[in-house]
Formats: sequence, structure tokens, C-alpha cells
Amino acid sequence: MTETVSNGKVISLEYTVKFDDNQVVETNVGKAPFTYTQGANQIIRGLENAVEGMTVGEAKHVVVPPEDAYGSKDLSKVREVPKTNVPEQVKVGMQLQGKDASGKAVQPIVKEVKDDTVVLDLNHPLAGKTLVFDIKVVDVH
Repeated sequence: MTETVSNGKVISLEYTVKFDDNQVVETNVGKAPFTYTQGANQIIRGLENAVEGMTVGEAKHVVVPPEDAYGSKDLSKVREVPKTNVPEQVKVGMQLQGKDASGKAVQPIVKEVKDDTVVLDLNHPLAGKTLVFDIKVVDVH
């Protein structure tokens, strides 16, 4: 009997994710499959919903809007900080490592470098993006 994807099962996926302009973001095709537990909120909601009910060997093309992926861009997560708070060689586009006021790990992206300050974007890099997945269920157990 072919196993069906349902809550609590461990799923192995082969995937390619692209932006809606066809630019490839990431793929594991030809590599080890991605494994997660269905229903445990380990992957984005839109993808988890799409995989539900699929069977081993089944493939699907899925378009996931921002609200079911990494959310919309939140302008309150764009902050200007003193240059003294970031590494000296900081450049636009760099992803930094740090902690927020509560001690949670953050990875802001440098949006702008000014004379005395730096503009950091704390949104997830894929926030505001529609993601297009080509997925194939490799295993269900």
C-alpha cells in the first residue's frame, strides 16, 4: 500500500523553489531529500498544506503567496542603527549575525550604509515573495 502524507508522518521531499520570475532560490534535486514531520509546523504553511494527501512518487507544482510563506515585508523591522554597532567592513547586501533585545538570534540584511548609521532589514529574506515550488514526495514513514 502506498503511504499518504498526513499529520505525524515523516516526509522526504525533493524540491525546487523559485521566485515567480523563475529565478531558482534553492533546490535539492540530485541531493539528499529534505525530511520533516507533517503537521509539526517545520515548513511554511503553504507548502505543508500542498503536500497533505500526496503519495510517494507524486509530484506537484505549487504557488505559495507571501501570507502562506514568510509573510509580507514589515516596515517596522527595518531599523537604522549606529555604525559602531556593526562590523567595520559592512557592505550593502551583507547578512549579519546578532541578537535582538530579547536575546533571540537575528540575521539582518544591510540595506544602506550612511556616514554614521547603517539601515538593517530584520525581515526574513523571503518575506513579501511569492514562492513557486516543484515538489516530489520521495518517502513517507
